[in-house]
Amino acid sequence: MKDKIFGVLQRVGRSFMLPIAILPVAGLLLGIGSSFTNATTIETYGLQAVLGDGTILNALLTIMSRAGNIIFDNLPIIFAVGVAIGMAKKEKEVAALAAMISFFVMNATISGMLTVQGEILSDGTIAEDVLSGTIVSVCGIQTLQMGVFGGIIVGLGVAALHNKFYKIQLPNALSFFGGSRFVPIISTLTYVGVGILMYFIWPVVQNGIYALGGLVTGTGYLGTLIFGIIKRALIPFGLHHVFYLPFWQTAVGGTMEVAGQIVEGGQNIFFAQLADPSTVHFSADATRYFSGEFIFMIFGLPGAALAMYRCAKPEKKKQAGGLLLSAALACMLTGITEPLEFSFLFVAPILFVVQVILAGAAYMIAHILNIAVGLTFSGGLLDLFLFGILQGNEKTSWLRIIPVGIIYFILYYVIFSVLIRKMNLKTPGREDDDAETKLYTKADYKAKQGAAAGGEAAGASGDEKSALITQGLGGKKNISDVDCCATRLRCTVVKPELVNEGILKATSPSGIIRKGQGIQIIYGPSVSVIKSNLEDYLETAPNEEYIPEAQDETASSVQSGNGANGTDGPAAGTSDVNAAEKSGAMKVKKVLCAPVAGEAAPITEASDEAFAGKMMGDGYIVRPEQGMTYAPEDAEVSFVFPSKHAVGLRSTDGTEYLIHIGVDTVNLNGEGFEAFVKDGDQVKKGDKLIGFDIKYIKEHAKSDECIIVFTSLQEGEEIRLRKPGNVSALDETAEIVSF
Repeated sequence: MKDKIFGVLQRVGRSFMLPIAILPVAGLLLGIGSSFTNATTIETYGLQAVLGDGTILNALLTIMSRAGNIIFDNLPIIFAVGVAIGMAKKEKEVAALAAMISFFVMNATISGMLTVQGEILSDGTIAEDVLSGTIVSVCGIQTLQMGVFGGIIVGLGVAALHNKFYKIQLPNALSFFGGSRFVPIISTLTYVGVGILMYFIWPVVQNGIYALGGLVTGTGYLGTLIFGIIKRALIPFGLHHVFYLPFWQTAVGGTMEVAGQIVEGGQNIFFAQLADPSTVHFSADATRYFSGEFIFMIFGLPGAALAMYRCAKPEKKKQAGGLLLSAALACMLTGITEPLEFSFLFVAPILFVVQVILAGAAYMIAHILNIAVGLTFSGGLLDLFLFGILQGNEKTSWLRIIPVGIIYFILYYVIFSVLIRKMNLKTPGREDDDAETKLYTKADYKAKQGAAAGGEAAGASGDEKSALITQGLGGKKNISDVDCCATRLRCTVVKPELVNEGILKATSPSGIIRKGQGIQIIYGPSVSVIKSNLEDYLETAPNEEYIPEAQDETASSVQSGNGANGTDGPAAGTSDVNAAEKSGAMKVKKVLCAPVAGEAAPITEASDEAFAGKMMGDGYIVRPEQGMTYAPEDAEVSFVFPSKHAVGLRSTDGTEYLIHIGVDTVNLNGEGFEAFVKDGDQVKKGDKLIGFDIKYIKEHAKSDECIIVFTSLQEGEEIRLRKPGNVSALDETAEIVSF
């Protein structure tokens, strides 16, 4: 259970990194834009002619500032989408869409509740008795101030729904909405409920957050020390993002009124003050969650790198020096500490303990000295220049970082040197002679953890159907594309001769159609789930061709859906019916009326091989003379395809059938069609269903024939054409017979 929770938290931490990754760019735009449009800065350096109001540079910098600020203003929805993408296992684009929709739905629901309860008045203003700052505008919606927490709630919830339902199989009548299409639907419904709950729950949660923030800020410098130690200690586990994010982005890190607005979170407060020209000195209480990083990232850890270099063996010094120099420069310039931290964590954990204590103390020292330098991602020279030096020492007290940093450089160098030599630690350059000199990474650390725990079982997927499909298609190397429509798995192969229909038939398809390199395997409405499973399997399957020792000649020569002699034509069916009629064993169960006027013919004459082979069920066709389909009986509309080329009906006696207008008309995307019904409608015999333009379909599709397929026939039942040739709409044309 503990391992499972740890694994989930790791994934949550990783999912935060996608939205966090945009912050450096946003901070860069806002930092440069705000710095060089600040009237005081321009006047101090005498730059009115270049950067003053009305200049081209001033306009450009103003735009940069606005572009950066919009990202910070909309972090909740950015986190909603980013976290959903990060936590979704597959088909991440669906999770992203569902998260965005759910975010709007949740906040619109909360806004509705606020309006109903009288907290938002009919003219859009906020009632006088509402606590200031608790209702804000989010993407133009007046809602509760949930900040980034609101986005995280949406992102995590939608990801959970997505991972649970993206392979769901619905009943045939609703199969179009199965699989990944179901995710936005269930997410929307869920977040209407979540929005209602949040209206009642969030004020209580918010009070708790304020109390927690007050506890953290109320402990002063000690609280800063504890924060710093915990954050650095979580680095090896990848959980530090989960820990520090609330302090940076929510009320846990404090609240402050800036330019008349209540701002929550240390980082948000800093950037709000950065954009406010009236700021005299940035708040050290807000920046205490990151200002100390400049001390140990620019000065401390490079001192540790120098110590490891000086302690390296003479014959390995040059190699170790090159590696340590590049790692130290990365740490100083960008604040990326992983190459250095993970190296001594891996080979000498005692050094990491020292690093955690010294780094934690750096946060506290910066707080004590009123250093208030902001950052976007990490404490390197680039952020120090933008948010410290450029802003001026009066606002940031950045000059105090230098003497403290020099002391930290000496501390790291001395402590690391003593411990490495005294304990003979195997830091880079001190390895055994047969060991490689290298910097370790987080992957190495995780590999070591896995080895200590006995490793992870990396078994292949137990998806036997996907394995058979892969083999039948000639192996992963032979598959160049996988897709599906409503009923067919559509695959493109490199070498058609490697396709083995005998193996594919073992997966129980309704039929197989081969057209050159295109292979269509008909599974019915559950095909979207089969496609998802196949894509999952192909990710880990060996990239090789599969050539069976003995090809099944019968399977290769007989098209699926045909009889043993390669035919399933009307002659065979007719002889069976005649024999049954003579013996009195045949029974007419139901008489069927034509939904459209035209020429009726057996389904075996359909232009589409799948329909003609009865792979989706028995039925008949009508070559239309009029462009209108009617309900052939009283029924319920099970579904109307979005492209309007097909409608599913369920009669009052339970008969289910599909009226499919034209062949390959799904590609017309609704052009030439007009639907008069929608899903769930109750229709009477003779009601209009779908109108269609016969001329347009003939010009743009393979055929205009209407195919009526019965999908609920039982064993021993089939469709017999009662009136072939010309029929009018609603004429008795066919019948269901049983034997």
